[in-house]
Amino acid sequence: MIRFWVAYLQLAELFVSSIVHLLYGFYIFSSAVAGDLSLALNDLWFKPNVNIDVSEGTVANVDNLPPIVLVHGIFGFGKGRLGGLSYFAGAEKKDERVLVPDLGSLTSVYDRARELFYYLKGGQVDYGEEHSKACGHSQFGRVYEQGHYPEWDEDHPVHFVGHSAGAQVVRVLQQMLADKAFKGFENTNENWVLSITSLSGAFNGTTRTYLDGMQPEDGGSMKTVCLLQLLRLGVIIYDWFDIPWLKSYYNFGFDHFNMSWRKAGVWGLVDYLLGNTGPFTSGDWILPDLTIQGSMRLNSHLQTFPDTYYFSYATKRTRKIMGITLPSGLFGIHPLLFIRVLQMSLWRHPPDVSPPYKGYRDEDWQDNDGALNTISMTHPRLPIEHPSRFVTNDSECQPFEPGIWYYKIVEGDHIMFIVNRERAGVQFDVIYDSIFERCRKHVFRRAPPTVPNQTQQ
Repeated sequence: MIRFWVAYLQLAELFVSSIVHLLYGFYIFSSAVAGDLSLALNDLWFKPNVNIDVSEGTVANVDNLPPIVLVHGIFGFGKGRLGGLSYFAGAEKKDERVLVPDLGSLTSVYDRARELFYYLKGGQVDYGEEHSKACGHSQFGRVYEQGHYPEWDEDHPVHFVGHSAGAQVVRVLQQMLADKAFKGFENTNENWVLSITSLSGAFNGTTRTYLDGMQPEDGGSMKTVCLLQLLRLGVIIYDWFDIPWLKSYYNFGFDHFNMSWRKAGVWGLVDYLLGNTGPFTSGDWILPDLTIQGSMRLNSHLQTFPDTYYFSYATKRTRKIMGITLPSGLFGIHPLLFIRVLQMSLWRHPPDVSPPYKGYRDEDWQDNDGALNTISMTHPRLPIEHPSRFVTNDSECQPFEPGIWYYKIVEGDHIMFIVNRERAGVQFDVIYDSIFERCRKHVFRRAPPTVPNQTQQ
């Protein structure tokens, strides 16, 4: 009888979680469509006649600035997807030279790092022959006829700002640069990256992956009945139908797996649905990289480099009440995340399963933001802890030293600083203003660049 009620509650939770996620996805999609229709009607009825005069001096100064590249997280999107909707809620408008790449929203950290390199440098995305064969997808992907920063090298480095899984993508990319992992680009090194700023970054994995359906035994396979299995089915069907206008609007990023009906056919669809092939079978997708075990496998090959500047904002929406970790409020947490904040704060590693690492304690992983555990977001710490320094305000970072992860803990859930800036209020501007100011005024290897419109002395 007890088992029956446990199973019933689990199915009820799965149903509620599925409905909440579907409604939120529909809300985002419909908001983007409504925004595009509004802009189209506005352009149709009100044609502005505005001539913008940009002085040559300002353009030259802007071109001398290292770009700030904003890298989205899981289910994210870059400029050009979902119409005029901004994943970073318009933060890219706060600086004169910001790039917002569109990477696979569910593809693995490895694949996304490869895509990010070619987005900046230009050329056809090369996922690597060995990796592609092992994971069962095409070696080559999207073609960038013109890179968004083709001059990128050690003398023309970039700043990266990564949200959620995007932070880990940037770290993997920097390691690839250090390892000279891009064929035809033998001069790459870690100093192509000037700084990395993490916003709710997924450095050490998250216990939410186990709640959503990843097996805590290995961190790589999925439970038979879970939220992630529903996601898997939905993504396969979406990619198989391959509706051009729909995929141009939003793409999960699995085009290199050739799941379209044009290439896979009906029997190919059956194979994907049965789990005989595809990204969810090979493990070449984002969720295995977000388990504690998967993050440790990635981190074992990643370094913190001595000439790169690192800063991290870790978010939390929990507090202790009579020794019990619970959500810090009822109305300040997004409805999409409230249940998960509670579940993550109460989650316990199965006693009959070996812990993911020596010294693991459930209480260390109870503080969270509804998607990631706060301990995971501060700095890389598994399997080896990297140099770090906790700060409460930005003045403690002066002088800002490279090779150290400065981190700050802020109150907010996982999507507080993306998509909808009104939710964060003034805190949104405080966070992004400090990020861009740090990039422009305190992070440089040579003489600091001249900021546009700076008064000449």
